[in-house]
Amino acid sequence: MRQWPDPRILDLFAIEQPILQAPMAGANGSAMAIAVSNAGGLGALPCAMLSTEQIRQELETFRQASRGPLNVNFFCHTPPADDPARIERWKQALKPYYDEVGADFAAPTPVSSRAPFDDAGCALVEAYKPEVVSFHFGLPEPRLLARVKATGAKVISSATTVAEALWLEQRGCDAIIAMGYEAGGHRGMFLSDDLASQVGTFALVPQIADAVRVPVIAAGGIGDARGIAAAFTLGASAVQLGTAYLFCPEAKVSPAHRRALHTARESDTALTNLFTGRPARGIVNRIMRELGPVSDLAPAFPLAGGALMPLRAISEPQGSSDFSNLWSGQALRLGVERPAAELTRELAERSLALLHR
Repeated sequence: MRQWPDPRILDLFAIEQPILQAPMAGANGSAMAIAVSNAGGLGALPCAMLSTEQIRQELETFRQASRGPLNVNFFCHTPPADDPARIERWKQALKPYYDEVGADFAAPTPVSSRAPFDDAGCALVEAYKPEVVSFHFGLPEPRLLARVKATGAKVISSATTVAEALWLEQRGCDAIIAMGYEAGGHRGMFLSDDLASQVGTFALVPQIADAVRVPVIAAGGIGDARGIAAAFTLGASAVQLGTAYLFCPEAKVSPAHRRALHTARESDTALTNLFTGRPARGIVNRIMRELGPVSDLAPAFPLAGGALMPLRAISEPQGSSDFSNLWSGQALRLGVERPAAELTRELAERSLALLHR
């Protein structure tokens, strides 16, 4: 049987294939995680947009359907201070769209929420003991991190620079996700908000692998076996795939999002802060073209999405993605429609064949 060149992640997470399904808040749940873990990879459950009860239900559903390990993912941002003037300026910038679609501009602005990891989330980790707990935007406060590690969970987080990787290693991460500029969804950056500091995956992976002692997981722009094999050659011990899994039937994406994934060109993604207030890569749509993908008017994360909710509520049922985030990485044209378990096995088999030819 052919072997992976670096088995450290296999041993660390007790998995058969060094393929991690990215936790994509809003786009996947327990069905995807079950399929990937049952296929020998590491499935992930994103929790930032779920209530405590919803997280509990998803964890129980996973445990009933899979004996494989699970990665439970949380955000680690600091909620912003109230800034009603900025929120109002942002809403005024969107007023022409409210008028166009017939949304009630005078109604109170909804609140867009992404919950940071807290005592309630930590209590769920202690109760259900997931094998892996991952964080985005750094790590939680030391008190909470110590409680997570006391459960026996392996802790991982995303680094977008070598400095972030070293910071994570010094604070006890068991492995580090090297998140390249190509990756879809929110940038994991946390030591700087300067987008000019961001590095492509295949420049970032070997530099982080040289800088840290823990295993490195490559993420961003990896959509097929060629990318996986290249990541291992550059020093990765595993890969994390997000966009590739959005093409699976288990993905919880809207019809408009799915259509965009199938029709967008390889150059049709950009980093934007319009939808949440924090840079994230998605397929360019109308509002990104007309307002520019990055705007100083957008309120701080995660509040920017609130004023867009009434626009989405009207436009999405009509099949429009004009005001919706269409998260995607740059490798979207490599995506294929496969059930998640089949995709995981196929990627592993083909990657091993490339590494051993």
